[in-house]
Amino acid sequence: MADIDFLSELHKKTKRDYVARVTEYPKADAIAIAKRYDREYWDGDRKFGFGGYSYDGRWNPVAAKMARHYGLKSGDSVLDVGCGKAFLLYGFTQAVPGVSVRGLDISSYAVENAKEEVRPFLEVGDARKLPYPDKSFDLVVSLNTLHNLYIYDLFDAIREIERVGRKDKYIVVESYRSEAEKVNMMYWVLTGECFFSVKEWEWIFKQCGYTGDYSFIYFE
Repeated sequence: MADIDFLSELHKKTKRDYVARVTEYPKADAIAIAKRYDREYWDGDRKFGFGGYSYDGRWNPVAAKMARHYGLKSGDSVLDVGCGKAFLLYGFTQAVPGVSVRGLDISSYAVENAKEEVRPFLEVGDARKLPYPDKSFDLVVSLNTLHNLYIYDLFDAIREIERVGRKDKYIVVESYRSEAEKVNMMYWVLTGECFFSVKEWEWIFKQCGYTGDYSFIYFE
């Protein structure tokens, strides 16, 4: 396992008012709405989630970096667990013509409103029980998804990623390195259930027998 950062530059472009997140609207109500993972979460007001999530190409450079790092080539297969609207998967198809992509997300709204070019390769499903045979994919990624699970489900999901990957795996989750980052994360996050430090996450990965790479999103 290795800590490899492909996302921090993209993550830091988002402006966040942490205090306003918990004072301008009842946080508990916003969380309840966000956890439906429907239109309000993806394309509604910012206080419920993304505040409008449409394709603008920002994930293409991320996909290109990952493709280079993992040596993806035409004919290889990629699975995105928690693919959302599949902008990253579309980026893989642009970075590596001929790559095979699959995506799974718990949100039917996200799948129905995903990037049109890759929508036929997506399905609504559960990260705890992936509907694919063992060692099905050359690269399995899960970005900003697994921290939304309760810990007893989290272990199952990580083991499933390990099971269906035959070569490389890459997981990104939210974490913290200081009390300030911990508080910011708890203020900002709507759908998270796992608020763990870096060392806790690394312990969890080892307990699950996870052999892939990982990285963390910090709320600085």
